[in-house]
Amino acid sequence: MKFKINTRSIHLFPLVVLMLLFGSCTEGFDDLNLNPNEPTIVPPDVIFPYGVREAVDRIHGHRTRLERLGLDGGMLWVQYFARNQYTNEGDTYNPDASMRNNNWQGFYNEGLINLQKVIDLSSDPEGPFFNPNYAAIGMIMRAYLFSVVTDVWGAVPYTEALQGSDGNLAPVYSSQEIIYAGMLDNLKAAAESLDESGPSVGGDIVFGGDILRWKKFANSLRLRLANRQASKKPSESAAIFAEIMGNPATYPIFTSNDDFALLVHEARNNDNNNNAWHEIMVFDAREDWSISNTLIDAMTDGNGQATDPRILVYAEPAIAGDMAGGYAGAPNGLPEALASAFINTASRPGSFFTQEKAPFYIMTYSELLFALAEATLDGTYSGGLTAQEYLEAAVAASFGQYGLEMPADYMTGKTADLETIMTEKWKALFSQGIEAWTEFRRTGFPVLSDASPNSIFENSGEVPTRLRYPESEYSLNGTNVEAGASLNGGPDNKLTKLWWAE
Repeated sequence: MKFKINTRSIHLFPLVVLMLLFGSCTEGFDDLNLNPNEPTIVPPDVIFPYGVREAVDRIHGHRTRLERLGLDGGMLWVQYFARNQYTNEGDTYNPDASMRNNNWQGFYNEGLINLQKVIDLSSDPEGPFFNPNYAAIGMIMRAYLFSVVTDVWGAVPYTEALQGSDGNLAPVYSSQEIIYAGMLDNLKAAAESLDESGPSVGGDIVFGGDILRWKKFANSLRLRLANRQASKKPSESAAIFAEIMGNPATYPIFTSNDDFALLVHEARNNDNNNNAWHEIMVFDAREDWSISNTLIDAMTDGNGQATDPRILVYAEPAIAGDMAGGYAGAPNGLPEALASAFINTASRPGSFFTQEKAPFYIMTYSELLFALAEATLDGTYSGGLTAQEYLEAAVAASFGQYGLEMPADYMTGKTADLETIMTEKWKALFSQGIEAWTEFRRTGFPVLSDASPNSIFENSGEVPTRLRYPESEYSLNGTNVEAGASLNGGPDNKLTKLWWAE
Protein backbone atom coordinates (compact mmCIF):
# COMPACT_ATOMS: atom_id res chain seq x y z
CA MET A 1 0.00 0.00 0.00
CA LYS A 2 1.73 3.19 -1.20
CA PHE A 3 0.71 6.44 0.42
CA LYS A 4 1.68 9.91 -0.70
CA ILE A 5 1.33 13.17 1.19
CA ASN A 6 0.69 16.78 0.39
CA THR A 7 0.17 20.05 2.20
CA ARG A 8 -0.26 23.45 0.64
CA SER A 9 2.90 24.74 2.26
CA ILE A 10 5.16 22.15 0.65
CA HIS A 11 7.69 23.81 -1.63
CA LEU A 12 8.73 22.38 -4.97
CA PHE A 13 11.34 19.79 -4.14
CA PRO A 14 13.98 20.63 -6.76
CA LEU A 15 14.21 24.20 -5.45
CA VAL A 16 14.88 23.00 -1.91
CA VAL A 17 17.64 20.58 -2.75
CA LEU A 18 19.23 22.43 -5.64
CA MET A 19 19.65 25.63 -3.66
CA LEU A 20 20.99 23.90 -0.57
CA LEU A 21 22.93 20.99 -1.96
CA PHE A 22 23.74 21.27 -5.63
CA GLY A 23 26.94 23.21 -5.14
CA SER A 24 28.47 20.76 -2.67
CA CYS A 25 27.04 17.42 -3.82
CA THR A 26 27.73 17.32 -7.58
CA GLU A 27 30.19 14.45 -7.75
CA GLY A 28 29.09 12.11 -10.53
CA PHE A 29 26.45 14.48 -11.92
CA ASP A 30 28.44 15.00 -15.14
CA ASP A 31 27.80 11.37 -15.98
CA LEU A 32 24.03 11.83 -16.02
CA ASN A 33 22.27 11.97 -19.37
CA LEU A 34 20.99 15.55 -19.09
CA ASN A 35 18.23 17.09 -21.16
CA PRO A 36 19.15 20.79 -21.59
CA ASN A 37 15.45 21.65 -21.86
CA GLU A 38 14.46 20.09 -18.52
CA PRO A 39 15.52 20.74 -14.91
CA THR A 40 18.14 18.38 -13.53
CA ILE A 41 16.68 15.50 -11.55
CA VAL A 42 18.44 15.19 -8.23
CA PRO A 43 19.32 11.52 -7.56
CA PRO A 44 18.12 9.60 -4.51
CA ASP A 45 21.60 9.38 -2.97
CA VAL A 46 21.56 13.18 -2.62
CA ILE A 47 17.94 13.54 -1.58
CA PHE A 48 17.95 10.76 1.02
CA PRO A 49 20.70 12.08 3.33
CA TYR A 50 19.24 15.57 3.16
CA GLY A 51 15.76 14.38 4.12
CA VAL A 52 17.05 12.16 6.92
CA ARG A 53 19.30 14.82 8.43
CA GLU A 54 16.60 17.46 8.40
CA ALA A 55 14.09 15.12 10.04
CA VAL A 56 16.50 13.82 12.66
CA ASP A 57 17.66 17.33 13.48
CA ARG A 58 14.11 18.26 14.49
CA ILE A 59 13.49 15.05 16.39
CA HIS A 60 16.78 15.40 18.25
CA GLY A 61 16.97 19.10 18.94
CA HIS A 62 17.53 21.47 15.99
CA ARG A 63 20.02 24.29 15.93
CA THR A 64 17.37 26.99 15.42
CA ARG A 65 15.38 28.52 18.26
CA LEU A 66 11.66 27.66 18.28
CA GLU A 67 12.28 24.61 16.11
CA ARG A 68 13.77 22.35 18.81
CA LEU A 69 10.90 19.95 19.29
CA GLY A 70 13.05 17.26 20.87
CA LEU A 71 15.09 19.61 23.04
CA ASP A 72 12.46 22.15 24.11
CA GLY A 73 9.60 19.67 23.99
CA GLY A 74 10.22 16.02 24.74
CA MET A 75 13.40 16.40 26.81
CA LEU A 76 11.64 18.88 29.11
CA TRP A 77 8.25 17.19 29.30
CA VAL A 78 9.66 13.88 30.54
CA GLN A 79 12.00 15.81 32.86
CA TYR A 80 15.35 14.76 31.52
CA PHE A 81 16.18 18.46 31.25
CA ALA A 82 14.93 21.66 32.88
CA ARG A 83 15.46 25.11 31.42
CA ASN A 84 17.32 27.72 33.44
CA GLN A 85 16.81 30.50 30.86
CA TYR A 86 13.83 31.24 28.61
CA THR A 87 11.74 28.86 30.67
CA ASN A 88 8.61 29.96 28.81
CA GLU A 89 9.93 28.16 25.71
CA GLY A 90 8.57 24.75 26.63
CA ASP A 91 9.47 24.07 30.25
CA THR A 92 6.19 25.46 31.56
CA TYR A 93 4.16 23.23 29.19
CA ASN A 94 3.55 26.04 26.72
CA PRO A 95 5.06 25.22 23.31
CA ASP A 96 5.22 28.36 21.23
CA ALA A 97 3.04 28.70 18.12
CA SER A 98 6.22 29.01 16.07
CA MET A 99 7.41 25.62 17.32
CA ARG A 100 4.19 24.04 16.10
CA ASN A 101 4.27 25.79 12.73
CA ASN A 102 7.99 25.36 12.08
CA ASN A 103 8.09 21.68 12.92
CA TRP A 104 4.90 20.85 11.01
CA GLN A 105 6.29 22.49 7.89
CA GLY A 106 9.76 21.09 8.47
CA PHE A 107 8.64 17.50 8.93
CA TYR A 108 6.54 17.62 5.76
CA ASN A 109 8.58 19.94 3.53
CA GLU A 110 12.10 18.87 4.42
CA GLY A 111 11.65 15.30 5.60
CA LEU A 112 8.59 13.49 4.28
CA ILE A 113 8.38 15.03 0.82
CA ASN A 114 12.05 14.24 0.18
CA LEU A 115 11.67 10.67 1.36
CA GLN A 116 8.66 10.36 -0.92
CA LYS A 117 10.77 11.66 -3.81
CA VAL A 118 13.35 8.94 -3.08
CA ILE A 119 10.58 6.32 -3.22
CA ASP A 120 9.13 7.72 -6.45
CA LEU A 121 12.47 7.91 -8.26
CA SER A 122 13.63 4.50 -7.07
CA SER A 123 10.32 2.79 -7.87
CA ASP A 124 10.13 3.82 -11.52
CA PRO A 125 11.28 0.87 -13.70
CA GLU A 126 11.64 3.22 -16.68
CA GLY A 127 13.61 5.85 -14.80
CA PRO A 128 17.39 6.28 -14.45
CA PHE A 129 17.36 5.62 -10.69
CA PHE A 130 15.30 2.43 -10.47
CA ASN A 131 16.45 0.60 -7.33
CA PRO A 132 13.98 -1.49 -5.29
CA ASN A 133 16.33 -1.49 -2.30
CA TYR A 134 16.41 2.31 -2.25
CA ALA A 135 12.63 2.46 -2.56
CA ALA A 136 12.37 0.13 0.45
CA ILE A 137 14.67 2.13 2.72
CA GLY A 138 12.79 5.27 1.70
CA MET A 139 9.57 3.58 2.81
CA ILE A 140 11.14 2.56 6.13
CA MET A 141 12.35 6.07 6.93
CA ARG A 142 9.04 7.55 5.77
CA ALA A 143 7.21 5.23 8.19
CA TYR A 144 9.60 6.20 10.99
CA LEU A 145 9.07 9.91 10.38
CA PHE A 146 5.30 9.53 10.02
CA SER A 147 5.24 7.71 13.35
CA VAL A 148 6.83 10.75 14.97
CA VAL A 149 4.46 13.18 13.27
CA THR A 150 1.28 11.29 14.17
CA ASP A 151 2.51 10.68 17.71
CA VAL A 152 3.02 14.44 18.14
CA TRP A 153 -0.26 15.69 16.62
CA GLY A 154 -2.58 12.68 16.32
CA ALA A 155 -4.60 12.69 13.11
CA VAL A 156 -2.58 14.24 10.26
CA PRO A 157 -2.64 14.34 6.44
CA TYR A 158 -1.55 10.89 5.31
CA THR A 159 -3.42 9.05 2.57
CA GLU A 160 -3.79 12.18 0.42
CA ALA A 161 -0.46 13.77 1.28
CA LEU A 162 2.98 14.09 -0.39
CA GLN A 163 1.57 14.36 -3.87
CA GLY A 164 3.63 17.42 -4.75
CA SER A 165 2.55 20.62 -6.45
CA ASP A 166 0.17 18.79 -8.81
CA GLY A 167 -1.63 16.89 -6.04
CA ASN A 168 -4.43 17.63 -3.63
CA LEU A 169 -3.77 21.01 -2.05
CA ALA A 170 -6.28 20.41 0.76
CA PRO A 171 -5.58 16.87 1.96
CA VAL A 172 -7.89 15.15 4.39
CA TYR A 173 -6.62 14.04 7.77
CA SER A 174 -6.36 10.35 8.63
CA SER A 175 -6.94 8.93 12.09
CA GLN A 176 -4.06 7.43 14.02
CA GLU A 177 -5.65 4.01 13.67
CA ILE A 178 -5.52 4.29 9.87
CA ILE A 179 -2.01 5.74 9.91
CA TYR A 180 -0.70 2.97 12.16
CA ALA A 181 -2.22 0.32 9.89
CA GLY A 182 -0.57 1.97 6.89
CA MET A 183 2.83 2.26 8.54
CA LEU A 184 2.78 -1.35 9.70
CA ASP A 185 1.80 -2.57 6.22
CA ASN A 186 4.51 -0.43 4.61
CA LEU A 187 7.20 -1.67 6.99
CA LYS A 188 6.31 -5.28 6.29
CA ALA A 189 6.33 -4.72 2.53
CA ALA A 190 9.63 -2.85 2.69
CA ALA A 191 11.34 -5.50 4.82
CA GLU A 192 10.15 -8.29 2.54
CA SER A 193 11.32 -6.47 -0.61
CA LEU A 194 14.85 -5.72 0.62
CA ASP A 195 17.35 -7.92 -1.20
CA GLU A 196 20.87 -8.30 0.17
CA SER A 197 22.07 -9.49 -3.23
CA GLY A 198 20.24 -6.66 -4.98
CA PRO A 199 21.46 -3.22 -6.03
CA SER A 200 23.54 -1.17 -3.63
CA VAL A 201 22.37 2.11 -2.10
CA GLY A 202 24.61 5.15 -1.98
CA GLY A 203 24.20 8.09 0.33
CA ASP A 204 22.97 5.86 3.17
CA ILE A 205 23.97 7.82 6.28
CA VAL A 206 22.16 5.46 8.64
CA PHE A 207 23.52 1.98 7.85
CA GLY A 208 26.13 2.63 5.19
CA GLY A 209 24.31 0.52 2.61
CA ASP A 210 23.98 -2.55 4.84
CA ILE A 211 20.70 -4.06 3.63
CA LEU A 212 20.49 -6.65 6.42
CA ARG A 213 20.60 -3.90 9.02
CA TRP A 214 17.78 -2.11 7.21
CA LYS A 215 15.74 -5.31 7.40
CA LYS A 216 16.41 -5.56 11.12
CA PHE A 217 15.41 -1.95 11.64
CA ALA A 218 12.19 -2.32 9.64
CA ASN A 219 11.10 -5.36 11.64
CA SER A 220 12.17 -3.88 14.98
CA LEU A 221 10.32 -0.65 14.22
CA ARG A 222 7.28 -2.70 13.29
CA LEU A 223 7.41 -4.30 16.75
CA ARG A 224 7.70 -0.84 18.36
CA LEU A 225 4.53 0.32 16.63
CA ALA A 226 2.68 -2.94 17.23
CA ASN A 227 3.50 -2.69 20.93
CA ARG A 228 2.34 0.92 21.03
CA GLN A 229 -1.08 0.10 19.60
CA ALA A 230 -1.50 -3.20 21.47
CA SER A 231 -4.13 -1.98 23.93
CA LYS A 232 -6.30 -0.79 21.01
CA LYS A 233 -5.55 -3.51 18.47
CA PRO A 234 -4.62 -6.55 20.58
CA SER A 235 -5.19 -9.31 18.04
CA GLU A 236 -3.47 -7.44 15.21
CA SER A 237 -0.48 -6.62 17.40
CA ALA A 238 -0.23 -10.19 18.68
CA ALA A 239 -0.21 -11.45 15.08
CA ILE A 240 2.65 -9.10 14.21
CA PHE A 241 4.72 -10.25 17.20
CA ALA A 242 4.04 -13.90 16.36
CA GLU A 243 4.95 -13.44 12.71
CA ILE A 244 8.21 -11.62 13.32
CA MET A 245 9.40 -13.50 16.39
CA GLY A 246 8.39 -16.86 14.89
CA ASN A 247 10.37 -16.45 11.67
CA PRO A 248 13.74 -14.76 12.29
CA ALA A 249 15.12 -15.86 8.93
CA THR A 250 12.46 -13.89 7.06
CA TYR A 251 12.01 -11.16 9.68
CA PRO A 252 15.37 -10.53 11.39
CA ILE A 253 15.42 -8.01 14.24
CA PHE A 254 18.06 -6.29 16.35
CA THR A 255 20.09 -8.88 18.25
CA SER A 256 22.79 -6.75 19.89
CA ASN A 257 24.06 -3.22 20.38
CA ASP A 258 25.81 -3.60 17.01
CA ASP A 259 22.49 -3.57 15.17
CA PHE A 260 20.48 -0.62 16.32
CA ALA A 261 19.60 2.43 14.23
CA LEU A 262 21.43 5.68 14.82
CA LEU A 263 22.66 8.67 12.91
CA VAL A 264 26.31 9.47 13.58
CA HIS A 265 26.98 13.13 12.99
CA GLU A 266 30.01 14.62 11.30
CA ALA A 267 32.59 17.20 12.27
CA ARG A 268 31.31 20.74 12.22
CA ASN A 269 31.51 22.31 8.78
CA ASN A 270 29.58 24.57 6.46
CA ASP A 271 27.05 21.83 5.76
CA ASN A 272 25.77 21.85 9.37
CA ASN A 273 26.11 18.08 9.67
CA ASN A 274 27.40 18.18 13.23
CA ASN A 275 25.31 17.20 16.24
CA ALA A 276 22.72 19.92 16.91
CA TRP A 277 23.39 19.77 20.67
CA HIS A 278 27.06 20.46 19.94
CA GLU A 279 26.15 23.41 17.77
CA ILE A 280 23.88 24.91 20.43
CA MET A 281 25.60 24.01 23.68
CA VAL A 282 29.27 24.05 22.66
CA PHE A 283 29.78 26.17 19.55
CA ASP A 284 27.07 28.72 20.48
CA ALA A 285 27.86 28.25 24.20
CA ARG A 286 24.19 28.21 25.20
CA GLU A 287 23.79 27.19 28.86
CA ASP A 288 19.99 27.16 28.88
CA TRP A 289 19.52 23.48 29.82
CA SER A 290 20.21 21.78 33.15
CA ILE A 291 19.58 18.19 34.13
CA SER A 292 16.18 17.88 35.79
CA ASN A 293 15.73 17.01 39.44
CA THR A 294 13.61 14.06 38.34
CA LEU A 295 16.45 12.33 36.51
CA ILE A 296 18.97 13.14 39.23
CA ASP A 297 16.67 11.73 41.91
CA ALA A 298 16.28 8.51 39.92
CA MET A 299 20.02 7.98 39.39
CA THR A 300 21.81 9.33 42.48
CA ASP A 301 21.69 8.91 46.25
CA GLY A 302 20.47 12.44 46.99
CA ASN A 303 23.95 13.54 48.02
CA GLY A 304 25.29 14.00 44.52
CA GLN A 305 26.73 10.49 44.19
CA ALA A 306 25.76 8.18 41.37
CA THR A 307 23.76 5.04 42.10
CA ASP A 308 23.31 4.43 38.38
CA PRO A 309 26.59 4.71 36.41
CA ARG A 310 24.77 5.99 33.34
CA ILE A 311 24.37 9.39 35.02
CA LEU A 312 28.13 9.83 34.47
CA VAL A 313 27.38 9.73 30.74
CA TYR A 314 24.09 11.62 30.81
CA ALA A 315 25.30 14.56 32.92
CA GLU A 316 28.32 16.60 33.97
CA PRO A 317 29.02 17.29 37.65
CA ALA A 318 27.72 20.58 39.00
CA ILE A 319 30.40 23.27 39.05
CA ALA A 320 29.08 25.30 42.00
CA GLY A 321 26.75 25.08 44.96
CA ASP A 322 26.32 22.49 47.71
CA MET A 323 26.68 19.61 45.23
CA ALA A 324 29.71 20.97 43.38
CA GLY A 325 31.66 18.04 41.99
CA GLY A 326 28.62 15.78 42.33
CA TYR A 327 25.36 15.50 40.42
CA ALA A 328 22.53 17.93 41.07
CA GLY A 329 19.32 18.83 39.29
CA ALA A 330 17.04 21.78 38.67
CA PRO A 331 13.25 21.91 39.07
CA ASN A 332 11.10 22.10 35.97
CA GLY A 333 8.73 24.96 35.28
CA LEU A 334 10.32 27.72 37.32
CA PRO A 335 9.88 31.38 36.41
CA GLU A 336 12.95 32.85 34.78
CA ALA A 337 14.15 34.79 37.81
CA LEU A 338 14.33 31.63 39.93
CA ALA A 339 15.48 29.24 37.21
CA SER A 340 18.61 31.25 36.42
CA ALA A 341 20.02 30.42 39.86
CA PHE A 342 20.60 26.84 38.65
CA ILE A 343 22.89 27.66 35.73
CA ASN A 344 25.99 26.64 37.69
CA THR A 345 24.56 24.71 40.63
CA ALA A 346 22.80 22.04 38.53
CA SER A 347 24.45 19.49 36.28
CA ARG A 348 24.50 20.11 32.55
CA PRO A 349 24.08 17.61 29.70
CA GLY A 350 26.93 15.12 29.49
CA SER A 351 29.80 15.71 27.09
CA PHE A 352 29.10 12.38 25.38
CA PHE A 353 25.94 13.95 23.96
CA THR A 354 27.40 17.35 23.12
CA GLN A 355 30.32 16.20 20.96
CA GLU A 356 30.42 17.16 17.28
CA LYS A 357 29.93 13.58 16.12
CA ALA A 358 27.70 12.35 18.94
CA PRO A 359 24.99 10.03 17.57
CA PHE A 360 21.26 10.40 17.64
CA TYR A 361 19.60 7.12 18.55
CA ILE A 362 16.69 6.38 16.21
CA MET A 363 15.93 3.01 17.82
CA THR A 364 18.12 0.91 20.09
CA TYR A 365 18.44 -2.76 20.91
CA SER A 366 17.58 -1.92 24.51
CA GLU A 367 14.30 -0.34 23.43
CA LEU A 368 13.36 -3.44 21.45
CA LEU A 369 13.94 -5.61 24.52
CA PHE A 370 11.77 -3.33 26.64
CA ALA A 371 8.99 -3.70 24.06
CA LEU A 372 9.34 -7.48 24.25
CA ALA A 373 9.21 -7.32 28.06
CA GLU A 374 6.00 -5.30 27.95
CA ALA A 375 4.44 -7.45 25.20
CA THR A 376 5.24 -10.59 27.20
CA LEU A 377 3.82 -9.06 30.37
CA ASP A 378 0.49 -8.11 28.78
CA GLY A 379 0.15 -11.27 26.69
CA THR A 380 0.69 -9.70 23.28
CA TYR A 381 3.63 -12.05 22.80
CA SER A 382 4.43 -15.48 24.22
CA GLY A 383 6.97 -18.12 23.38
CA GLY A 384 10.17 -16.25 24.14
CA LEU A 385 11.82 -15.28 27.43
CA THR A 386 9.88 -14.23 30.50
CA ALA A 387 9.03 -10.57 30.99
CA GLN A 388 11.59 -10.45 33.79
CA GLU A 389 14.30 -11.89 31.56
CA TYR A 390 13.55 -9.42 28.79
CA LEU A 391 13.57 -6.57 31.32
CA GLU A 392 16.95 -7.54 32.71
CA ALA A 393 18.38 -7.98 29.21
CA ALA A 394 17.01 -4.56 28.23
CA VAL A 395 18.64 -2.81 31.18
CA ALA A 396 21.94 -4.61 30.57
CA ALA A 397 21.82 -3.55 26.91
CA SER A 398 21.24 0.06 27.94
CA PHE A 399 24.38 0.00 30.07
CA GLY A 400 26.28 -1.77 27.31
CA GLN A 401 25.28 0.92 24.84
CA TYR A 402 27.69 3.22 26.67
CA GLY A 403 30.39 0.64 27.34
CA LEU A 404 29.23 0.18 30.94
CA GLU A 405 28.53 -2.93 32.98
CA MET A 406 25.21 -3.13 34.81
CA PRO A 407 25.99 -3.27 38.56
CA ALA A 408 25.46 -6.77 39.95
CA ASP A 409 22.78 -5.58 42.38
CA TYR A 410 21.04 -3.13 40.03
CA MET A 411 17.99 -5.32 39.41
CA THR A 412 17.59 -6.39 43.04
CA GLY A 413 13.97 -5.86 44.04
CA LYS A 414 12.91 -4.81 40.54
CA THR A 415 10.15 -7.03 39.15
CA ALA A 416 8.67 -6.84 35.69
CA ASP A 417 5.44 -4.95 36.25
CA LEU A 418 4.42 -2.16 33.88
CA GLU A 419 5.68 0.66 36.09
CA THR A 420 9.11 -0.92 36.49
CA ILE A 421 9.44 -1.71 32.79
CA MET A 422 8.47 1.80 31.75
CA THR A 423 10.54 3.54 34.42
CA GLU A 424 13.62 1.60 33.37
CA LYS A 425 12.78 2.28 29.73
CA TRP A 426 12.58 6.00 30.51
CA LYS A 427 16.09 5.90 31.95
CA ALA A 428 17.35 4.03 28.89
CA LEU A 429 15.70 6.42 26.40
CA PHE A 430 17.68 9.44 27.61
CA SER A 431 18.37 11.81 24.69
CA GLN A 432 15.36 10.40 22.77
CA GLY A 433 13.03 13.01 24.19
CA ILE A 434 10.09 12.63 21.81
CA GLU A 435 10.08 8.83 22.09
CA ALA A 436 10.19 9.02 25.89
CA TRP A 437 7.38 11.61 25.87
CA THR A 438 5.28 9.31 23.69
CA GLU A 439 5.77 6.35 26.01
CA PHE A 440 4.94 8.51 29.04
CA ARG A 441 1.72 9.72 27.38
CA ARG A 442 0.81 6.16 26.44
CA THR A 443 1.35 4.52 29.83
CA GLY A 444 1.56 7.27 32.46
CA PHE A 445 5.02 6.08 33.55
CA PRO A 446 7.42 7.00 34.94
CA VAL A 447 5.81 8.88 37.80
CA LEU A 448 7.36 12.32 37.53
CA SER A 449 8.52 14.33 40.52
CA ASP A 450 6.07 16.61 42.27
CA ALA A 451 6.21 20.15 40.97
CA SER A 452 8.24 22.69 42.88
CA PRO A 453 5.98 25.08 44.83
CA ASN A 454 7.59 27.82 42.74
CA SER A 455 6.75 26.24 39.38
CA ILE A 456 4.34 28.04 37.07
CA PHE A 457 3.11 25.26 34.80
CA GLU A 458 0.45 26.07 32.24
CA ASN A 459 -1.89 23.55 30.57
CA SER A 460 -3.66 22.91 33.90
CA GLY A 461 -0.34 21.66 35.24
CA GLU A 462 -0.47 18.61 32.94
CA VAL A 463 2.31 17.41 30.65
CA PRO A 464 1.08 18.14 27.10
CA THR A 465 -0.57 15.12 25.53
CA ARG A 466 -0.10 16.44 21.98
CA LEU A 467 0.62 19.62 20.06
CA ARG A 468 -2.14 21.79 18.66
CA TYR A 469 -2.32 22.03 14.90
CA PRO A 470 -0.51 25.00 13.37
CA GLU A 471 -2.46 28.13 12.55
CA SER A 472 -1.48 27.73 8.89
CA GLU A 473 -3.67 24.63 8.68
CA TYR A 474 -6.72 26.56 9.88
CA SER A 475 -6.16 29.29 7.30
CA LEU A 476 -5.31 27.01 4.37
CA ASN A 477 -7.07 23.72 5.10
CA GLY A 478 -9.70 24.70 7.64
CA THR A 479 -12.41 22.13 6.95
CA ASN A 480 -10.02 19.22 7.00
CA VAL A 481 -8.08 20.30 10.06
CA GLU A 482 -11.32 20.66 12.03
CA ALA A 483 -12.38 17.19 10.91
CA GLY A 484 -8.91 15.93 11.85
CA ALA A 485 -9.22 17.36 15.34
CA SER A 486 -12.49 15.50 15.80
CA LEU A 487 -10.73 12.24 14.89
CA ASN A 488 -8.59 12.67 18.00
CA GLY A 489 -11.65 12.39 20.21
CA GLY A 490 -11.38 15.81 21.81
CA PRO A 491 -10.69 19.49 21.17
CA ASP A 492 -7.54 20.71 19.45
CA ASN A 493 -5.65 21.42 22.63
CA LYS A 494 -2.74 20.01 24.65
CA LEU A 495 -4.92 17.86 26.92
CA THR A 496 -6.67 15.57 24.42
CA LYS A 497 -5.22 12.08 24.71
CA LEU A 498 -4.13 10.31 21.56
CA TRP A 499 -5.55 7.07 20.23
CA TRP A 500 -2.99 4.71 21.80
CA ALA A 501 -3.20 6.16 25.33
CA GLU A 502 -3.90 3.39 27.87
